[in-house]
Amino acid sequence: MTLAKIIPLSFVMIAGPQILAAIFLATSERWAGNSAALVGGAALSITATVTLAFLLSDGASKQGASSNALDIIIMVLLVAAGVHTFLTRKTARPPRWMGKLEEETPKGSFKLGFLLLGVFPTDILTSIAVGGSVAAHHHPWFGVLPFVLVTLLFLGLPALCVLLLGDKAKQALPKVRDWMNNNSWIVSECVIGLFVVITASSL
Repeated sequence: MTLAKIIPLSFVMIAGPQILAAIFLATSERWAGNSAALVGGAALSITATVTLAFLLSDGASKQGASSNALDIIIMVLLVAAGVHTFLTRKTARPPRWMGKLEEETPKGSFKLGFLLLGVFPTDILTSIAVGGSVAAHHHPWFGVLPFVLVTLLFLGLPALCVLLLGDKAKQALPKVRDWMNNNSWIVSECVIGLFVVITASSL
């Protein structure tokens, strides 16, 4: 996958409670340890999901499945991700449990990162689509790594901003959080729709 395709799909991965949690943890007392643990947990779950999808798609390809058939499956997954994003869109304040993240520990942050990026339906579907696409087009496994790394970079951006800008970042991040909470689903829908069209045109 090209970088132009990876970056939008990586945004879809973190748009929602994932980036909101990252912002909350970046402004917590143990912001450095919590943010690093969040990214670490996310790295484990994302890598596991895309790798499994890659292996299954690669195996199907070797058994005779055509790239067109795999592309159709990927397109269905992306449509499902788009439907889920629309149905679960939120314009309200972040859920109450996020308010407790300011007192979270690194251990809890690791678990949160693993669950947020590995259990949410939209993230699972997107990761499977990426792993399947890499295998369907006969690229080696490490072709999934740019997607994983860019996703983790997005997830770690709030902490990087605090590291570089200090208190200025802590003052600005709540505004970013509110914007993301209200509008990220729209961007995600546009990105998913674009990739459905691209995938369909390649059939």
